[in-house]
Amino acid sequence: MINWDDLLAAFALYLVLEGLMPFLSPPAFRGFVQRISAMPDSSIRKTGLAVMLLGLGLLYLLRS
Repeated sequence: MINWDDLLAAFALYLVLEGLMPFLSPPAFRGFVQRISAMPDSSIRKTGLAVMLLGLGLLYLLRS
């Protein structure tokens, strides 16, 4: 059964973490976005897959 409170808390934490870099250093964030936009789609896709698998693995370890 899904615990919606945990899911919403995780999403809220995600939003906080996503907002840290642009808040703390907009120039560094802008450079980061420019470097990502220059990457080929395949590299971005592979990185996204790796991050998702890492997150799923961490979630599995924390919940077991």
